[in-house]
Amino acid sequence: MKELTYHRLLLPAVERNADRLCATDTGTGATFAFGQHLDATGRLIGALQGLGVGRDDRFAVMTLNSPEYMQMYHAAFLGGGVVNPLNLRFAAKELVYVLQDSGTKVCFVDAWFAPLIDSVRAEGGIEHVVLVGGGDAPHDHKYDELLAAHDPVIPDEGEESDAVILMYTGGTTGLPKGVLLEQRAEMLNVYHILMTIDINRDSISLMQTPMFHAASVFSLLGGPARGAHTVFIPLFDPKAVMAAVRQYQPTVTVMVPTMIGMVLAHPDFTPDGLGSFSDLVYGASPMPQALLEKVLTMYPQMRIWQGYGMTESASVLCLLGPDEHRRGGQYLRAAGMPVPGVMLQIQDDDGNALPVGSPGEVCARGGNYMREYWNKPDATAEAFRNGWYHTGDAGYLDADGYLYLVDRVKDMIVTGGENVYSTEVENAIASHPAVLQVAVIGIPSEQWGEAVHAIVVLREGAAATAEEVIAHARDSIAGYKVPKSVEFRSEPLPLSGAMKVLKKDLRAPYWEGHTRKVN
Repeated sequence: MKELTYHRLLLPAVERNADRLCATDTGTGATFAFGQHLDATGRLIGALQGLGVGRDDRFAVMTLNSPEYMQMYHAAFLGGGVVNPLNLRFAAKELVYVLQDSGTKVCFVDAWFAPLIDSVRAEGGIEHVVLVGGGDAPHDHKYDELLAAHDPVIPDEGEESDAVILMYTGGTTGLPKGVLLEQRAEMLNVYHILMTIDINRDSISLMQTPMFHAASVFSLLGGPARGAHTVFIPLFDPKAVMAAVRQYQPTVTVMVPTMIGMVLAHPDFTPDGLGSFSDLVYGASPMPQALLEKVLTMYPQMRIWQGYGMTESASVLCLLGPDEHRRGGQYLRAAGMPVPGVMLQIQDDDGNALPVGSPGEVCARGGNYMREYWNKPDATAEAFRNGWYHTGDAGYLDADGYLYLVDRVKDMIVTGGENVYSTEVENAIASHPAVLQVAVIGIPSEQWGEAVHAIVVLREGAAATAEEVIAHARDSIAGYKVPKSVEFRSEPLPLSGAMKVLKKDLRAPYWEGHTRKVN
């Protein structure tokens, strides 16, 4: 009997909640009840079939967050195709590569991104461009008209092994890699989280992370499966988040730590700007400890969760729950415990398992992993060598099985023969009251090989010198980890579409003409 298909979750939820609110767009005010949502999703599947897209064919999406975007995800999960959500920060060259590599012929756009897709459609091989929403933008079909012209179609259940998402990673090294994910992996991820976090038909989920990112997928699948109402912010903006919280009173959301920091630092912030949440999940990048402690103090009744994972694991491997967050101490440095069905092992460079407390590469096994990197058999084999997925993260396990991350392997700094984890240094600097943002990188040094370098953005109206920042860091970390230099910037640090600091961009000017060894 097939259990791990989205038919088993969404269709009963729609039957039970047909007239209840399913989705709200804060940008337009448009709403969909569950019955309307399934009707639109079915019509979309019919339209995809009319455009030549079958269960195994890819269709791309490059739009802001919206209920229509969720319809596209659900169409894929109900057998209408394989959704290829495009990173909104992709440059034209990356888009051409992704469109060609995926074999995508149909692309959904909104007025924001239609000109960019139009500029690459010929080279990328796009045959049909569908415009979602209004605006004067190049397109072949309008979304609403296309749906109105087709009857709803809900295909029969497929197989648990059916591909449903082809999600391209951000391309931190070279061109992006396509992560091909199956029904089974995505459904296991949904069940893993629902076994831990209570989401039900009274929940209101605020969708503010970009919908092309793996961190958004659970909210798009798990909330509707439980009859929850999903409220969409088209594009993250601190003011828009606070307005949505005050108007819609959402109970649960996912945020990248950078987003939390930006909301709390906004001049119009007051505690009610995040005050309606009973559950706040953060992840996708490290949370500065000073910021985490501030959130815990400000919202003593809020259940705070940390999720750790990656696109390839669809996406959660570990969760750190509210109890650990409230206990504080060492738990605030942990990434959590593996979710049911996931095994972790810390390995050295030769693939040997390391003992408790010894840092190495975090490796994992679980049924929620991707099938493959699309068209990249060698990269797939390398990632799954010796039967373990190699995450590229450095960390260690304690005696109770909690995972502690120390860095991305590629972001670790080797200075004078010592390993320095950039996140540890960033935490030491971030607790300085004048610091708004900080990124720590390794830069070339004749004496040390790499020198620890901090790039700091100060809070508006605050002042600090390099010497003060270095002295502050020295209070909490060993001398060899303390930055040798500090650079102050007035503009915000560069962020990816997923709101992660782009350290590769920060490193690039320093390493021009040099060769950096990446472990």
